[in-house]
Amino acid sequence: MKIRVDPDKCQGHARCYGLAPELFDVDDYGQASVIVDQVPAELEHKAHLAIANCPEYAIEVVSDEH
Repeated sequence: MKIRVDPDKCQGHARCYGLAPELFDVDDYGQASVIVDQVPAELEHKAHLAIANCPEYAIEVVSDEH
């Protein structure tokens, strides 16, 4: 599974980082970025949790292929 953060939608709430710091990082302004190329299978539940909790819908699944 691959995910991405749309920088135009991200408003810096950093909920994704709070829920899955293994997958996301935030800059000094709270803008999130994905720090893994492929989401490990054991962290997919955290990726889906971050997607569901993003108030701006800025996180999306790019590929579901493993």
